[in-house]
Amino acid sequence: MTQPVTIIMIEDDEGHARLIERNIRRSGVNNEIVSFPNGTDAMKHLFGADGSGLVQKGNALLILLDLNLPDMTGIDILKQIKENKYLKASPVVVLTTTDDSQEIKRCYELGCNVYITKPVNYENFANAIRQLGLFFSVIQVPPAAT
Repeated sequence: MTQPVTIIMIEDDEGHARLIERNIRRSGVNNEIVSFPNGTDAMKHLFGADGSGLVQKGNALLILLDLNLPDMTGIDILKQIKENKYLKASPVVVLTTTDDSQEIKRCYELGCNVYITKPVNYENFANAIRQLGLFFSVIQVPPAAT
C-alpha cells in the first residue's frame, strides 16, 4: 500500500498560498498541504532538529517552492533538498514569478522537476494551479529513502 503524499508549500505571499491551495483542491486533490511562509520554518520541518532530514525517512513528499522568499532563496532550499539522501527523490515544483532563463536553467540543473512561472493574471494563475492539481493527481511520488 502506498503512503499518501504530503504537499509541502513554501510560499511567502499569503494570497498566492490561499489561491494555490484552493485551486489544487478544486482539481480534486485532497492530500494534506503543509504551508510555510518562509524558508527557515520549511527547512526546520523538512530537515528536523538535527538537520539530517532523517525525520522525513519513508515519507512521500511533493514540494511546491517559491524562489523569492524573505529569509533565504528558493535556490538554496532546492540545492539542500536535492543534496540530502532522505529528500532528494522528492519532486520539487518551482512555482514563482521569476521567468529569467538563467534562473530556470539553474533550477533544472539543481534537480527541480517542474518549473512554472506564475501568471500575473488572476484567472490564468488559478487555471494554471488547477492544471497543476490534475498533474498531482496522476504522478507517482516515491517515499524518502529508508
